[in-house]
Amino acid sequence: MLKWTDPPRIREPAVVPGEGRVTGVEPDPRRAGALRVYVDGKVRWTVGRTEGEADAEALRVGTILTDRQVAAFERAADVEAAYRTALRHLERRAFATRDLHRRLVRKGHPAEAVREALETLAAQRLLDDAGFARDYVETRAVRGRGPARVKRDLLAMGVEGNVIDRAIAEAWPASVPPEELARALAAKRLKQLGALPRQALRRRLVQYLGRRGFGGSVAGKVVREVLG
Repeated sequence: MLKWTDPPRIREPAVVPGEGRVTGVEPDPRRAGALRVYVDGKVRWTVGRTEGEADAEALRVGTILTDRQVAAFERAADVEAAYRTALRHLERRAFATRDLHRRLVRKGHPAEAVREALETLAAQRLLDDAGFARDYVETRAVRGRGPARVKRDLLAMGVEGNVIDRAIAEAWPASVPPEELARALAAKRLKQLGALPRQALRRRLVQYLGRRGFGGSVAGKVVREVLG
């Protein structure tokens, strides 16, 4: 029987549940460059390689974390979680920065963590609004959308106006009048509509051009010319 005067029989480093003692740091098998931090024998955080209070590589087994370190690792883990969610989105398709930011915040990621994660993706050239705008303009132009419609769509996604204007200028040079583009689209669409009454054709062609961003005056004039 042990008496209170006997020396404690404990081997160091001790794992005391609830003490916040670091018991291990290892690479995360799910993402290269990320680390898992074990506290009290369980995975507490998964973080990217960081510096300062949340530098997982500098931790030693047996260290009891301070409140500042705990807070720093909580923030780093939030950033890592937002980063991984953003990567999954970008693996499916490209996104504008602000649009992706809104989506991640709606999923419950803290706004500041999302901002840091997206900055990292931009630095890695995995997130690029200028490239996204160029690709969007090119694909929509092939589908028959006009510059006004495309600009409206990109603005709704949070792409800056000057970035959109540059992308549109590349796809639709100023030397090509909007009427010429609208005329080509209307002629192509007319062949697809088949033998409909003239009034029905006119209505459908005007609506078609309107959905692609051409104003009523341009659409009306072009449709009259195409219908002859």
